[in-house]
Amino acid sequence: MNINKIHHAAIICSNYEHSKQFYTEILGLEIIAETYRKERDSYKLDLRVGAIDQIELFSFSDAPVRPSYPEAQGLRHLAFEVKDINESVHELEKKGVVVEPIRIDKGTGRRFTFFSDPDGLPLELYERG
Repeated sequence: MNINKIHHAAIICSNYEHSKQFYTEILGLEIIAETYRKERDSYKLDLRVGAIDQIELFSFSDAPVRPSYPEAQGLRHLAFEVKDINESVHELEKKGVVVEPIRIDKGTGRRFTFFSDPDGLPLELYERG
C-alpha cells in the first residue's frame, strides 16, 4: 500500500446553512463544489483548506447526535495550521467565535488553541514553526 496523503475530512452537520456560513465566512474556506443530492435530501459541500486539502461538509436530516469531547473515542479534533496564531485568534474572536487560551505544545514548543464549530466539533489552530 502506498498512501500519499489524507485526501479529505468529512463532517456531518446538524444545520447545513449555519455550518456552511461558519466554514466559508468565519473560517474563510473556499467552496470547490456544492451538490444537492435529491435522493438523500442532502447537501455535500466540498471546501478547500489551503492549497490542496479538503473538507466535505454533509447534511443529513436524520443524522443522530454524536457526543464530541476531546478525550472521547474516535476523531479527537481537526487541526488547521496557521502562520500567526495571535492574528488568527483575534480574527475568530472579532467574528464572535469563542477561543480557548493559547497553550504551548510541550513536545514541539509550538503554540496552539481550540475552538468549536456550530455542532461542537473541536477545531484546533496550530502555529507553524
